[in-house]
Parts: sequence; structure tokens; C-alpha cells
Amino acid sequence: MKKLIILAAMAMLGAGQVIAQEVTLRFQHFVSPKSAVPSGFMAPWAEKIMAESGGRIKVELYPGMQLGGKPPALYDQIRDGVIDGGWALPAYTPGRFPEAEAFELPFITTNSAEASSKAAWEFADKYLKSRMSDVHLIAVHVHGPGVIHKKGDPITSVDDFKGLKLRGPSRQANKLLESLGAAAVGMPVPAFPENLSKGVVDGGVIPWEIVVPLKVHELADSHTVIAGDNALYNTFFIWGMNKDSYGKLPDDLKAIIDDNSGLEASGWAGRAMDEGDVRSLDITKATDNTIHNLSDAETSKLKEIGDKLAADWIAEMDSKGLPGQAMYDDAVKMMAKYAN
Repeated sequence: MKKLIILAAMAMLGAGQVIAQEVTLRFQHFVSPKSAVPSGFMAPWAEKIMAESGGRIKVELYPGMQLGGKPPALYDQIRDGVIDGGWALPAYTPGRFPEAEAFELPFITTNSAEASSKAAWEFADKYLKSRMSDVHLIAVHVHGPGVIHKKGDPITSVDDFKGLKLRGPSRQANKLLESLGAAAVGMPVPAFPENLSKGVVDGGVIPWEIVVPLKVHELADSHTVIAGDNALYNTFFIWGMNKDSYGKLPDDLKAIIDDNSGLEASGWAGRAMDEGDVRSLDITKATDNTIHNLSDAETSKLKEIGDKLAADWIAEMDSKGLPGQAMYDDAVKMMAKYAN
């Protein structure tokens, strides 16, 4: 009898160990852990997942592509299970996720990354879930308003873009720069500081939040901020998980991931960008760099060019069999919904 009791107790202990078994998920991204989204969203998101799971899920974050590969490979790494999850930019693989470009067009998003990211989630739910069905989407988001950073004097008019070599993050941002007479040089953001310091580019467009982590405020002399309530351009990000890694979780742990996914998680990531913008701008203001606010008149000229690029994008999407006008109109409506 005593032996049976011991065996029963061991069986119960074994079952308990299975129930309490930890799951470790490896998520990768391509910037410093001190950057806005890693510090203000990814790390607290991982901590929240661990707390709500009672320690059964541990999310390990690997910054700066520590697990290997280059930033453009991140989506495929998530899809293929090289990593359990990560942070990817559709813009780094031009033409692959054309729907996402609706939120990268000039002056579509507002200066609030939080509001814009909520709109981006609603848009993705309608137009991108099918295209990205090979990964499990947790959140999507955008950054704050793009700013022009360069060596030398600031850009004060549309004419000042002519002849400059400027780093751009996406197909649409590059088209905008080229329409302004600049030579657009596409590259992932981690490559920007070295190319700026070596003179490969004269400057580039990035939001404030990444300026200090990349030390751009130490390399550039001037920064031009666009007037108005809408961003010059934006970039669309995803926070996603490998489908098998998600599918293998027991239902109660899937529920914890689900509870920390979607609209609010997307807004959270955007809010981290907004907070990072404030921090980096304050630090840059303390330098001897010039910060120029573009006039309303010059911004209006930029918007005219942006409207032409939006019309071109709609026509291009239509030619691909996609609902270009509907996607554009929905992006505008969704932005207005969350901006209020």
C-alpha cells in the first residue's frame, strides 16, 4: 500500500511538472535594446506575457540580429521557424507586401504613432491577414513623423532636396525623395550612421526616436521637421510569431498571447514610438544642431507631390488586381477614426 501511495504521488508530481512546463520563445529584432520599441514595447510585452502565464512562457529578446541574418530576412525567419517571433518591416522586401504601402504614402498617417498604429491594425485585419497568413500576427504599428536629418545646412524649401543623396527606408519614401530631385539610397536603418559618417549619403529620413540610439545627432548638423498634423512618410512594422510556435502552445497559453495581441498591442507599440520621439528630440535640442520647422507654404508643395504619388500608387495597385482606391480610402478613414 505504501508503495502504491508513493507511486501515485510520483505520478501526480510528474503530471504537475508537465502542466507547469515552461515554454521559451526566441524573438529577434534589428536595433538597440535601448531603442523606443524594444524598451517601451517589446521588453514590457515579454514581461507581461511571463507574468500572466505564471512564468510558464519566457520570451527571450535578441537585439541587433544576434541570432544571425540581416533585417530584410526577418519575416522569413519568423515564417520558417528560425526564430519563434520577431519584428519585421515589409518595406525591406519591396513589392512583397504591397497593401502595407498604404500606410507608407506621404501624409497618410498623423503625428501620433499610437493613433496611426491602431488604424494600421484595423487596416491589416482587413487587407493583410491573407497576405501574411504564413505567420501569426501579434501587432502592427508605424513610427512617429519622419524627419529629414543631414550634414550641413537644413532643408528649408522643396528646392533644397535637389542633388542630395538621402537614405530612404521604403519604396514609397524613396519615390518621394526622387520626386523632390534627391537621389534616394535605400538601406535598413542600422546602416544609416556609417553611411552618413562616410559621406555615402548627405542625410536621410528617420523619426526622432531612433536618432539618439543611432547617434545621428552626433553625425548630422541639421534636422528639418515638416509642418502640420500629418507625417511626411511612415514605415509599417509587424510584431509576429511563427505559426507552429504559436500552434504548439496549450490553449490557455495561446489565450495569453491573444490577450496581448491586436488593436491595443498595436497602439502600445506606437505609443512607445511617440515617447521615444520626445526623448530623442529633447536630447537633440540640447546640442548645437539646427532644428528647422518647414513653413506651411513649403509643406503644401510637398503635399501636392504626395497627392500625385498616392494617385500613382492607386493606379499601380489596380494594375496588380488589388483594390487601390478602396485601400487608400480605408486608410484615410481609419486614420480619421483613431485621430479623433
